[in-house]
Amino acid sequence: MQSLHVNGYDMPYLDVGEDRGRPPLVCVHGSLNDFRVWGCVLGPLTQQHRVIAVSLRHFFPERWDGVGDTYSIAQHVDDVIAFIDKLDLGPVDLMGHSRGGHICFRVAQRRPELLRRLILAEPGGELDASLDPDYVGGPSPLLARFTASAEKIAAGDVDGGLAVFVDTLEGAGTWPRLPAMVKQNLRDNAMTLIGQVRDNRPPFSKTDAQSIKMPTLFILGARTKGLLPKVLHALAAHVPYSKTAIIPNATHPMFEQAPQKYSEVVLDFLAS
Repeated sequence: MQSLHVNGYDMPYLDVGEDRGRPPLVCVHGSLNDFRVWGCVLGPLTQQHRVIAVSLRHFFPERWDGVGDTYSIAQHVDDVIAFIDKLDLGPVDLMGHSRGGHICFRVAQRRPELLRRLILAEPGGELDASLDPDYVGGPSPLLARFTASAEKIAAGDVDGGLAVFVDTLEGAGTWPRLPAMVKQNLRDNAMTLIGQVRDNRPPFSKTDAQSIKMPTLFILGARTKGLLPKVLHALAAHVPYSKTAIIPNATHPMFEQAPQKYSEVVLDFLAS
């Protein structure tokens, strides 16, 4: 593990593989995760690329107490921009999953010159009226569930809160079936959910999507249900230079469920 001091914070990261004459692939994790979540695809991806997997502010290895206003989408976008700037390696390829996909999308909007290519694996977020004909306004339909999860965690019922979160995304009864290591990684980052429900994450608009000018790959788990596929397809329809890949028999944690197929899709896109 290494770290870079950016925006007054030490950002931990893993740096694996060799340059091989290609831009590095910077990876940004999603909610309740950290740089360890990419472990199952580091082997295949580093056969051809240098991979830099970062942990965002307040995630493992930090042990955050959930107090303060320094956890937000805006802060994490600022941090990733500063991190890439400080790497000083030229334009990078940037990959984000879930909430990390939302962060990478906003980085691409703000600082396109920092990126060569963009990979968004089921980016998290909501759609505004320009992308969703059924838009009615108000809070995200998921926010109430995630708030209930965060309240349990804040009260000391960490596993109970995590069960609510995981079951909301993956279906009832998922939490007991998760491997012990996956559960522990979620526990290590549980307090970040307290910050996340205060995110005030801006919805995606058609103008946002049309502003992404670098080649972009959207990756979808074939069995993912709910809002995530809707968001992905709406964005992919309006990002000018985009393509979509589907991972068979996979849900939201697709690169954990099908690491070889996921890696093949990513490597094919980066080489094309």
